[in-house]
Amino acid sequence: MKRTVIFVCAAMLLAVSACKQRQSNQAADLERKADSLITLANNFFKPLPAEALNPENPLTPEKVALGKALYYDNRLSLNQTQSCNTCHDLKTFGVDNLPTSPGDNGMPGTRNSPTVLNAALHFLQFWDGRNKDVEEQAGGPVMNPAEMNMPSEAVVMDRLAADGRYVEMFAAAFPEEKNPVTFTNMRNAIGAFERTLLTPARFDKFLAGDRQALTEAELNGLGAFIGTGCTACHNGALLGGNMFQKYPLFGTHKEYTGSDVDDTGRMQVTKNEADRDLYKVPSMRNIAETWPYLHDGSVKELDKTIDIMARAELNKTLTPQQIIDIEAFLKTLTGKVPAEALN
Repeated sequence: MKRTVIFVCAAMLLAVSACKQRQSNQAADLERKADSLITLANNFFKPLPAEALNPENPLTPEKVALGKALYYDNRLSLNQTQSCNTCHDLKTFGVDNLPTSPGDNGMPGTRNSPTVLNAALHFLQFWDGRNKDVEEQAGGPVMNPAEMNMPSEAVVMDRLAADGRYVEMFAAAFPEEKNPVTFTNMRNAIGAFERTLLTPARFDKFLAGDRQALTEAELNGLGAFIGTGCTACHNGALLGGNMFQKYPLFGTHKEYTGSDVDDTGRMQVTKNEADRDLYKVPSMRNIAETWPYLHDGSVKELDKTIDIMARAELNKTLTPQQIIDIEAFLKTLTGKVPAEALN
């Protein structure tokens, strides 16, 4: 009996030891895989910068505070129904999760409102790149009849100048100016605030060498993302936001989405036929939270969008497992909205 017990105990110890050895081997394999992918990923991507600076618009606490107040102020729209945050809600990752956003007149726009998070790092602003930076962009929607619909810059500033608190805040933000309550300074203040809206994520830790930052499924997704060719457009610190690309290269938008929206992309700005169907490549930062997708917000599901983009841009059909893995990887790009930016 004793020998039987001893034998059973020994067998159990061997089994436990073998299990631990397998786990150790699996962990070692996973670390080697992570090491390899860290090296490979750093050929295509960069960690998110700690700052998004503009030498023409230096950041100060006073300017950022003014920009935050303006960002949340409905008085920037004609009927005082909308602020910047209405379409770019910071509590929902800088979007409103609508296909297209209604303007001050209640009518929906024609393009999906992109996230304001990390937007200061984009090479140009808007889907068609019509503004050079967030400072220039900040004034556009205020004056756009389809958006905030203000009749003139003078009306905007008269409203703000009637508020003694704003008079003090503009003076503090632009102390070198005799008459600081101007439309240009309004744009610069909002732009300064938006330059603080950076959202580092787990993927940044991975790029910096943290082998435990991603799970095995997420590592598989990163490998599939690179191997499939997604990095042709989605690269750099933002995994996008740094070039124009024609969409779709293969097939038609209606074929993939059922959407009847007729949008010529950047051609609307340049009037150049060569720019037909060119759009700024979206950043993949926080992409899992910024649905719906594409320029007209015609697709709500991330997995469906991954499938569409592979077919439309790369002429490739992904397997269901590849789509699952890539979606898992993209979720590692979700960061946190800076707490001090929330109202």
